[in-house]
Amino acid sequence: MSIDLWQRGCERLATELPEQQYTTWIRPLPPADVMEDGEAGAVVSLRVPNRFKLDWIRSQYAHRIETVLSELAGKPVRLELSLAPRETPALSPRPLPSRPNSAAAVLQRAMSYATSAPAQAVPRQQAALIPTAEDAPANAPGAAGLPAGRPAPEPVESRAPAAPSPASRSRLNPALTFDNLVAGRANQMARTAALHVAGAPGVMYNPLFIYGGVGLGKTHLIHAVGNALLKDNPNARVLYLHAEQFISDVVKNYQRKTFDELKAKYHQLDLLLIDDVQFFAGKERTQEEFFNAFEALLAKKAHIIMTSDTYPKGLVDIDERLTSRFDAGLTVAIEPPELEMRVAILLAKSKAEGAPMPEDVAFFVAKNVRANVRELEGALRKVLAYAKFSHKEINIALAREALKDLLSIQNRQISVENIQKTVADFYKIKIADMYSKKRPASIARPRQIAMYLAKELTQKSLPEIGELFGGRDHTTVLHAVRKIGGERQKDTELNQQLHVLEQTLKG
Repeated sequence: MSIDLWQRGCERLATELPEQQYTTWIRPLPPADVMEDGEAGAVVSLRVPNRFKLDWIRSQYAHRIETVLSELAGKPVRLELSLAPRETPALSPRPLPSRPNSAAAVLQRAMSYATSAPAQAVPRQQAALIPTAEDAPANAPGAAGLPAGRPAPEPVESRAPAAPSPASRSRLNPALTFDNLVAGRANQMARTAALHVAGAPGVMYNPLFIYGGVGLGKTHLIHAVGNALLKDNPNARVLYLHAEQFISDVVKNYQRKTFDELKAKYHQLDLLLIDDVQFFAGKERTQEEFFNAFEALLAKKAHIIMTSDTYPKGLVDIDERLTSRFDAGLTVAIEPPELEMRVAILLAKSKAEGAPMPEDVAFFVAKNVRANVRELEGALRKVLAYAKFSHKEINIALAREALKDLLSIQNRQISVENIQKTVADFYKIKIADMYSKKRPASIARPRQIAMYLAKELTQKSLPEIGELFGGRDHTTVLHAVRKIGGERQKDTELNQQLHVLEQTLKG
């Protein structure tokens, strides 16, 4: 009965919650115990593995869980959360370092991976931890910087040249796959469309046009499509390139008068993946050649996937023939990741680095780094490097110290007054309207947005924010924060506007 109720509750939550929230917070939970509480209903006892997850589930999901279980049980269900007892670690036959996250342990894991896995399988983040010959000092013992007594590797000249792998021929990064792409509401539609293309290229969503701000995962996604197609069909002719590389190819072939070579290179592909097509702006010959390649590929039912920093109609100085064709397939946006997704990204990437980050630290970093995935990864690398070089455990105090420059810049640059001015300029109202008692929608809406951003981007309390908005009560600020936050989850246009404002405020 208890297991059945809990399973049904989880299945229901999986359909109601965003995928990333469910995967991160609900699915890993152990089965709960359900005990009858007389005619009053039932009590669900759930043991959570750590204090951070317990507090987060209690504040964010407890009410939803109780509601779902009560509806399924047909009677009131009360949720009781408690910490699970710590398991005694099993004895290992090998001595373990005293600090599993110490620099030595991270380096040892990285070196072990480097010696046991193929070179092309090492993700670029892990590769950064692995010393190379270039890293060794010139006076290190042994040939070419190798430790004394270790034989030098066989000279390259004596080895038979290895055939290039399909991934290298295609210029794909084999580490960028669907398996290590963290999914969430921000990239859900783009990821689903990309999976369809990888499974049946040339059939649906051709061309696929993915747009969004910098560092949101557009490049990762199109590499994942190429890698998935090559896994299913190693003989597929796939090519990834940045728009600037296509421009370079056009210039080179124009100088040599060898456009047949250009056509042979691009017109015979099965899948063309091209990043940042906005770089074609103002380059007429490049646009002409890309138009020819575009038409040739579509005619032979090859697939084209493009990325850009804006939607097709927003591209400037690009021929309308191209933008209309860009828009003829499927156009999808990738948005900035929500909090739960940012936490999941940090947990996944720190685990891949061999130095798992505690959940409370991931939450702290995610709350303070909101712009995009690239900045999130940069913050993660800073924290891991700081822990490595200082030989300290990863905790919130260490993360705060490692990111102090970033945090101080944020606190110095983003003030409520700056938010009010930026929002007023964006929505073309007067700054004085932020403090006034006027209530027309054209003023009240931007004012609520400014209050929301003030709560999100500064350390001010609700009463302090209310005081800076003309002496308003803190409940007015709370209403604005909840209203705009809730609408942001559903309204793509509002979310895009907020993203632009956040990027502007962060400089």
